[in-house]
Amino acid sequence: MTIRNSAATRWALSRRGLLAGVGGVGLATAAGPAAARRSDPHALADFYAKPATRGVALSPSGERIAIIRELLENGQRRTVLDLVDAADPARPAIRSPLGDVECEFMEWANDERVLVGVALKTRTGRDNRSASSFISSEGVEIISRRMLSIDPATGGAVALFGDDRQRMRRARDLGAVIDLLHDDPDHVLMASTTSLGVYALYKVNVRTGVATEVERGDNDTVHWETQAGVPVIRYDVNLGGTVVTVHGRAPGERGWRMLRRVRVDEAPDFAFVTGTDRPGVLIVSARQDGEDVESIRELDLRTFEFGPPMSSRPGSDVTGGLLDDRGRYLGAAFWKDRLEYDFVSPELSVHHRAMNRFFDNACNVELLDVDAARNRFVTYVSGPREPGAWYLYDRAARSYVNLAQRTALDSRRLGAAEAVQVETRDGAGITAYLTAPPGSAPGPLIVLSHGGPESRDRLDWARQAQVLAAQGWWVLQPNFRGSGGYGLAFAAEGWGRWGERMQEDIEDAVARVVSSRGLDRDRVAIMGASYGGYAALMGAVRRPDLYKAAIGIAGVYDLPDFMDHVARRDDSPGREAYEFWTRRIGEPGTDAARLAGASPRRRAGDVSCPVLLVHGVDDAIVPVFQSRRMRDALQAAGKTVDYREIPDAGHGGWEDEVEQEMMGRCIALLRRVFA
Repeated sequence: MTIRNSAATRWALSRRGLLAGVGGVGLATAAGPAAARRSDPHALADFYAKPATRGVALSPSGERIAIIRELLENGQRRTVLDLVDAADPARPAIRSPLGDVECEFMEWANDERVLVGVALKTRTGRDNRSASSFISSEGVEIISRRMLSIDPATGGAVALFGDDRQRMRRARDLGAVIDLLHDDPDHVLMASTTSLGVYALYKVNVRTGVATEVERGDNDTVHWETQAGVPVIRYDVNLGGTVVTVHGRAPGERGWRMLRRVRVDEAPDFAFVTGTDRPGVLIVSARQDGEDVESIRELDLRTFEFGPPMSSRPGSDVTGGLLDDRGRYLGAAFWKDRLEYDFVSPELSVHHRAMNRFFDNACNVELLDVDAARNRFVTYVSGPREPGAWYLYDRAARSYVNLAQRTALDSRRLGAAEAVQVETRDGAGITAYLTAPPGSAPGPLIVLSHGGPESRDRLDWARQAQVLAAQGWWVLQPNFRGSGGYGLAFAAEGWGRWGERMQEDIEDAVARVVSSRGLDRDRVAIMGASYGGYAALMGAVRRPDLYKAAIGIAGVYDLPDFMDHVARRDDSPGREAYEFWTRRIGEPGTDAARLAGASPRRRAGDVSCPVLLVHGVDDAIVPVFQSRRMRDALQAAGKTVDYREIPDAGHGGWEDEVEQEMMGRCIALLRRVFA
């Protein structure tokens, strides 16, 4: 498959061409970065500028495209919905104003109406902050969510659930869409709480906003999955929010039966993908007993039997399924270094390869929307030097056109990244990603360790890595043994090895890139969040000769204390949350000495470099006392430590202004130690 656009046209229609002011397809261009010299790195504030585009969606027929944009006029935010002709994206868009709202979700309900989820933020009361907080704010922020149904041709809108004031008083979230009901264009299924505080399903008219209750969940129900509009999967969560019980029910059955239990966030091994054309038979991703990788397979709800893998790759867990506009399964998504698909239809592989070639095989091309005819695709493109952009791929026209870009960052002023294969000291192999500063001059190195630990980094856009690279520093992101995504055996290589093998893999990756790139061995620092915060402080304990600074963000620093906390709050059946962490970290009774030795708080005297600790006060995953006690231990040992708490913040997902402030403090520390 060859895309007809010439090289000049590709540049004009690409995000880079738009930013440089070359050509034009009726889209907004960004001023500023193009005027800078290509080698000038971006300033910190550039990385945290408000996104210019919030979302792009293709209509079911493939004829129209909806784009949510945020404009800044006279210092005020103005959100608009643009309607674009997919056959001629260069034509001026039909614009509908939405006001000063933050849009979090957008999807076509049918060919005439677009669903837009908005967050309404208010602040109440007065709240004084301590000097150790990043931000001083007035009161507590309250967020309410509503779903609007908009006719983009006229701008007419209705609020789903209508003007139900009683419901709005008791439920702040009225924006959860469960099923678009493809066979009923006038309705969608949504979830909200009843007057008794129980979650329930409602059939909501997208033209009038009127809602009718369909089914109620239990006290702990949080979500459903459906097949042809019928609820077939229900999720109930324990009080601690750590374990989800998955229930199944075939169409025609009345009672729910438990299918399995899965961990929330940490290493889940089951996910709904879509239904099939056979009632009661679903397509899911799951890892069965004795299997190494998570695969796409069928699930029969009548027998609870899983079929053999439909799509599976050795050493790589499936990350999701690809669906068309009707919810029909098109293929499976996998991450190696970059995003890849296993398509049901081989012809789609040809087109995806053509899309990748358009970007010189340097970006990840995610298929977001596929029309019913499978002719037009809206794709989201990202990569180490591509912060994100939306493109329209038209098979019939054999064209690939830029629709919008997320930010005004210029790829020419960002650092290149590459995958590095590392041989560990015991002869194993891991992958790490190395981001160079713009210009690639040798210099200091920052280790940026991921959390989890059963998550992983990818060769993709990584804002914090680029922020650090813009300072002239190299950034290393190692996927040490114990990381997720590579199969259960690879993850299990880190079980019971906290503070040992996982740290050794990081150190081996540092040695590899320092040697091969000629970097400054005397200027190396380490930072990370969650498990990455643990790795940073444990690195400072193990290798005071190597790391000149350690930055821990929402980290675990005392393993026995953490296990005691998990045990006390675990209300899951069979204490599954506690058993999960016992397998990963160790048994506090029999492994007491090892866990103490692998706890940075209990070895604070071994730290010789300056430390920065950051934690959200409302963290429900890793309690804030972990950082407070780490600070106290460092201070008692006479070490240099800066401690900051973030009010009204959890384990992650912090506001951009908070992360920007945090990164500014990290940069200041690193500049001091590298001076």
